[in-house]
Amino acid sequence: MKSIKEWALDDRPREKMMAQGAENLSKAELMAILIGSGIPGVSAVDLMRQVLGDYQNSLKLLGRATVKDLMKYKGMGEAKAITVLAACQLAQCRLEEMASEMKRIETSEDIYRYFLPMMQDLSYEQCRVLLMRQNLTVIRDVMLGQGGLTGATVDVRLLLKNALLADAPVVALCHNHPSGSLIPSRQDDEMTARAKQACNTMNIRLLDHIILTDGRYYSYSEHDKL
Repeated sequence: MKSIKEWALDDRPREKMMAQGAENLSKAELMAILIGSGIPGVSAVDLMRQVLGDYQNSLKLLGRATVKDLMKYKGMGEAKAITVLAACQLAQCRLEEMASEMKRIETSEDIYRYFLPMMQDLSYEQCRVLLMRQNLTVIRDVMLGQGGLTGATVDVRLLLKNALLADAPVVALCHNHPSGSLIPSRQDDEMTARAKQACNTMNIRLLDHIILTDGRYYSYSEHDKL
């Protein structure tokens, strides 16, 4: 058996990480550290390059795979498949933690970035409200409703209830479009109008309503529709 020093560079991501830092490793190299080994003729790095290549080098897409999907690759047993999916979920958890640590909302993009980790992978529509203090620091977010592919039902009374219970004078709505379209529907416009009217009645400021897709957003505020 060859010693570690005799291995090809592609087989030594641990040593590269020690010498250069984790930020200098590719996704395949990082995943290779986790799965530990490949198969004869195919290094762990090569195996993960193949897998990631089939998922557009995206951890988000890879995270949607199942254990059975990954076990179709030669050299990827159940334990390795579970490890890969666990790593993808950890990456998702890190994004959610970063969003939850956001202290103050400055822009519409901040609202989008706050909700992106928790909503980007949903296959159905969901609507959430971000509750804020007068200085736009975050209190918490609450799910208001969810539905199928075509829409989520939102009760504005639930919006007001959560805002009043949290003593939040400022709120922002966000819902996703699984279709990827950023064009507001008639139902979206009607929901926004109802929410705006209800908030005005209770002297609550509706800061924005964001439509979220994977990598893009639509802001009612930025389009002067609030």
